Amino acid sequence: MTATPIPRTLALILYGDLDISIIDELPPGRKKVKTYVVNSSMKKRVYDFIKREINKGRQAYIVCPLIEESDTLDLQSAIKLYEELKNNIFKNLRLGLLHGKLSATEKDVIMAKFKNREIDILVSTTVIEVGVNIPNANIMVIENAERFGLSQLHQLRGRVGRGEHQSYCILINESRSKISIERMKIMEKSNNGFEISEKDLEIRGPGEFFGTKQHGLPDLKIANLFTDIKMLKIAQKEVFQLLKEDPFLELPKHSSLKQKIYEIFEEKLNDISLN
Repeated sequence: MTATPIPRTLALILYGDLDISIIDELPPGRKKVKTYVVNSSMKKRVYDFIKREINKGRQAYIVCPLIEESDTLDLQSAIKLYEELKNNIFKNLRLGLLHGKLSATEKDVIMAKFKNREIDILVSTTVIEVGVNIPNANIMVIENAERFGLSQLHQLRGRVGRGEHQSYCILINESRSKISIERMKIMEKSNNGFEISEKDLEIRGPGEFFGTKQHGLPDLKIANLFTDIKMLKIAQKEVFQLLKEDPFLELPKHSSLKQKIYEIFEEKLNDISLN
């Protein structure tokens, strides 16, 4: 069960391994999260907005892609940003820091404080991506949003909008690439996880099913997993009927099909070990 569909999940459904039931309505009383894409030149306005919302009694998340500074990547780190915000921008507010290097006990203590409103702003890495429910938190700021996948951005956005208050997701995007701009526009336009997942599938693909590649469309000779989804579903029904009739493809009329399957997947099957 997933709250955020991912491209690989959709692809597995198409290949017949999974079925799906969809709950596509928000719980009663919840409002759609308003999403905005900005660059670093807008940070002062973002921080002023956070202050105003906290003065109303709300709380905020600020998510970074890294725990510590990197010599090779020009990305915002949670520890550095936490110190900067605590000592300069939000000196009169209560800040917390959460990341994957903390022990389970330390994480639990910090989250308990945030839940009990003892922390106004939680600076974090993606450890808050799932399993966090703080209805009073209504702002999600994501630094270097261009470094996250669409489904991951949608899942992080899902940490807010869980209470009665209007919630906001602010994506700080530092990339000017065409793909990055397209992805940010999708996040601004849609709150629908399935629409976002389909776009994610279109942009980067599900990766290999027998292998280690985590993105890119599979090597289909004719069909396209995204654009030919209706045709693939028809083919899926035919496959179910075929397997019901002859699950091991032992009938003479299926011999050529069986041979072709072995030819296509022979190399991959040799790499699979069931031990």
